[in-house]
Amino acid sequence: MERMDKNMPFLLKYENVAWYDKGKVRILDRRIFPERHFVECESYQEVVKAISDMVTQSAGPYTAVGMGMALAAYQIKDKGIKEQCDFLDKAAYDLAHARPTTANRYGKITYHCAEVGKAALENGKDPIEAIVDTTIESLNRRYSTMQIVGNYLSDLIPNNGTILTQCFGETIIGTVIRAAIESGKNFRVFCAETRPYLQGARLTSSCFGEMGFDTTVITDNMIAYSMEKEGIDLFTSAADTIARDGHIANKIGTFQIAILAKYFGIPYYVTGIPDEDKMTGDDIVIEMRNPSQVLSYRGIQNTIPEVKAIYPSFDVVPPHLISGVVTDKGVYVPYILDKYFDSDVKKFY
Repeated sequence: MERMDKNMPFLLKYENVAWYDKGKVRILDRRIFPERHFVECESYQEVVKAISDMVTQSAGPYTAVGMGMALAAYQIKDKGIKEQCDFLDKAAYDLAHARPTTANRYGKITYHCAEVGKAALENGKDPIEAIVDTTIESLNRRYSTMQIVGNYLSDLIPNNGTILTQCFGETIIGTVIRAAIESGKNFRVFCAETRPYLQGARLTSSCFGEMGFDTTVITDNMIAYSMEKEGIDLFTSAADTIARDGHIANKIGTFQIAILAKYFGIPYYVTGIPDEDKMTGDDIVIEMRNPSQVLSYRGIQNTIPEVKAIYPSFDVVPPHLISGVVTDKGVYVPYILDKYFDSDVKKFY
C-alpha cells in the first residue's frame, strides 16, 4: 500500500505519531518533544489515557484511536467471537470519548474500526490486521484530502511573505510545506508558542524549521507587536471542530489572535473539513482541563500554593473574524459554509 507521508517532517511520519506492533501501541510523547520519547500502551485503556493526557494531540489522536482499536482486538483475541465483538464496541466508545470536543471525529474512526474488526471475525480473518490496515487507509485518505487543503492554503500565502500560526495544525502543516516546496514558494513563519504545552514552539516550529523555512517562535503575548512590526501577511490555524454556521473551535488563544488580525487588517484563514453534525457554535463543547497544567510545567511550579488557575482547552471564534475556511472543496466565506454539504462529502477520517 502506497503511503501518503512521503516527504513529511519527522512528526508527521505515521510511525512517529502512533503505531501498533506486537500487542503494543507506541505514541510519540509530544508534551516533551523535541525529546524523542515514545509512550508504550499495553491496553486500549492506556491509549485513552494517553490521549486524555495529551501525549498526542491535534490530529495525532486520529491515528492513535485507530491503532488503539487494533490493540483492543489483541487484548480480547483469545475469547469467543461475541465477547470479542462486544469488547470492540466498548473500546470504540471509550476511545471516541477520550476528549469531549472531538468525540464526533474520533468516533468516525473507532466505530468504523469496530465494524471492520467484527467483519474480519465473522469471515475467519485476523481482526487486528484488518483494523491496522483500515487505519492506514484512513491515514492515507486524510493526508490526501488535507494535501488538497494545503495546496489551497499555499496559494493564499504571498511568495516571500510572512505567516503566523497558532498551536499545531498537524497534517495541514506538512501538506502546506509540501505544496510550497513543490511549487517553489518560500515564506517566513512566525509560530505563537501556544501555552501551556507550547505546541507551537515545540511542534509547529520544528516542522517548518526542519523543512528549511525561516521560522521564528514568539510568546503568546507578542502577537500585536509582531503583527505591527514584523510584516505578518496572513494568520492561519487549523480547527478542532468547524460548525456549519462558520463558528470554529481551536486551541485556546486563537480567538484573541483573530481579534488582533481583524484590528490590523490581516486575513485569518482556518483550515479543515466542516463537521456535518455540528450545526452552530452552540454545538461545540469546550473541554475544561486540570488547572494544574497551567500552574506548573514539566514538574516546575509556576506559582505559590495559594494561587488558582483555569484551563479551557479551546475557545470558539465567531465567523465575522474569519476571512475564509479552506477546505478540500475550496475556500468558503464562513457565512456560507453550509454550502460545503451541497455536494457529496469526502470521507477522510
